[in-house]
Amino acid sequence: MAEAGVAANGRNKYTVLHRSDEPELDAGSEGQRKSSASESERRRIERFVYTCAIFASLNAILLGYDVGVMSGAIIYIQKDLHITEFQEEILVGCLSVVSLLGSLSGGRTSDAIGRKWTMGLGAIVFQIGAAIMTFAPSFTVLMIGRLLAGVGIGFGAMVSAVYIAEISPAAARGTLTSLPEICINLGILLGYVSNYAFSGFSEHINWRIMLGVGILPSVFIGFALFVIPESPRWLMMEKRVPEARAVLLQISESEAEVEERLAEIEEAAGLLKSMKSEEKAVWRELLNPSPAVRRMLYAGCGIQMFQQITGIDATVYYSPAIFRDAGIKSDQELLAATVAVGFTKTVFILVAIFLIDKVGRKPLLYVSTVGMTICLFLLGIALSLKKHALGLMSPRVGIDLAIFAVCGNVAFFSIGMGPICWVLSSEIFPLRLRAQASALGQVGGRVSSGLVSMSFLSMARVISVAGMFFVFAAISTTSVLFVYFCVPETKGKTLEQIEIMFECGKEWRGGEIELDDTQKLIQGDKKSLSLG
Repeated sequence: MAEAGVAANGRNKYTVLHRSDEPELDAGSEGQRKSSASESERRRIERFVYTCAIFASLNAILLGYDVGVMSGAIIYIQKDLHITEFQEEILVGCLSVVSLLGSLSGGRTSDAIGRKWTMGLGAIVFQIGAAIMTFAPSFTVLMIGRLLAGVGIGFGAMVSAVYIAEISPAAARGTLTSLPEICINLGILLGYVSNYAFSGFSEHINWRIMLGVGILPSVFIGFALFVIPESPRWLMMEKRVPEARAVLLQISESEAEVEERLAEIEEAAGLLKSMKSEEKAVWRELLNPSPAVRRMLYAGCGIQMFQQITGIDATVYYSPAIFRDAGIKSDQELLAATVAVGFTKTVFILVAIFLIDKVGRKPLLYVSTVGMTICLFLLGIALSLKKHALGLMSPRVGIDLAIFAVCGNVAFFSIGMGPICWVLSSEIFPLRLRAQASALGQVGGRVSSGLVSMSFLSMARVISVAGMFFVFAAISTTSVLFVYFCVPETKGKTLEQIEIMFECGKEWRGGEIELDDTQKLIQGDKKSLSLG
């Protein structure tokens, strides 16, 4: 039962009467009315929080669409603009590297103007870049548009996950923070479908339509800004306490819960005098971290890099080239196969969303990394069959095995490494560091993605496409060990409890620090603050 607030006269409107104080005849009906009203209010709050999270996740559709559509559009850009293989690698991979500029500046910008307006700024920059690409008459102009689009994507990708983590209740944070990954996968699928749908137009027109359609999701982001509130944690950082309380009233079930969350955020934000006097500059703290922050950086930045160096972007960007190497000849068949990949990726991310807050982060990461390792090894074998098993079996066997391995790889990625990377990077850092540290993790991920994407074709020419996937399989094996040693379980813990979990420095390989442990630590921390 919620605690009653106490006013000067002994009671206020939040006071809950003891059952014996009420007329005995009406006790049952009064309880039913309260229960019904409480359940209705809870559903209303859930709908509102999910609406905010979905709107904030629209930025991720831009990233996904660009990844998916470029894999097919590049086939026709080559033919229309007569670009070289090196230019193709730069065009495909530069977005990942340039988006880190958006991620870095996005962290500082979101601290200055707020989370939601930073998302809007990113959408505007992307729209300008997409429009330039659509009407580009040459490779140079196309690259200018591509660079602008990358900056816009970096803005949105970084801040949307932070925003969702900051408005979400602990019990649903894993599910809600995974929504950007759903939108990335949906964007990739839409990009693949767009490639297939517009491939019948002339080579001068079709790739322009494919790229131009990407402007549409960013238009919806503009409408979303008038629906979603600002992050209450950012408002507290700005000492706009009444506004933060108003937002929390919209996403909390009671006044008591609002006050409790305000107190937790106030401590985390460093607004208490005892904490404020010890606070260091954000970047100075990140560059010279304490042991707790160092552990956070290992986990947050490491998971971002392993997500990319296992070759997921190369698989998605160059899936037509992979299937061509497996033996598929026509462009239409290549694009149809990529649609199957996009569909698989989208379906399995939905599976992950239902499991992430029930099973936990770490078990899903184990399933994901082990499954990806197996599928990457199988893909290497499938691509080797064309050269080393020619005449011993039907070429169709190698093609089918390649499609199965690619679909399996993206499926296992979507179950764990894809969504949980977003969840961990947005929930493990303390509030004073969250925006900048999340941006730093994005930098590691984007640089890794860019290096893989911009070197894939050149490296494949040296060691073969099959050889590249054997390398990815070896790296994926290392990621299993990384999860075991460096990633804690954060399921069911508040953002403030996760911070204390890292500070306590316990080993989490054998067993996770339980919720009761962190609650005791919080109580002890509060007592020490009050004594100080």
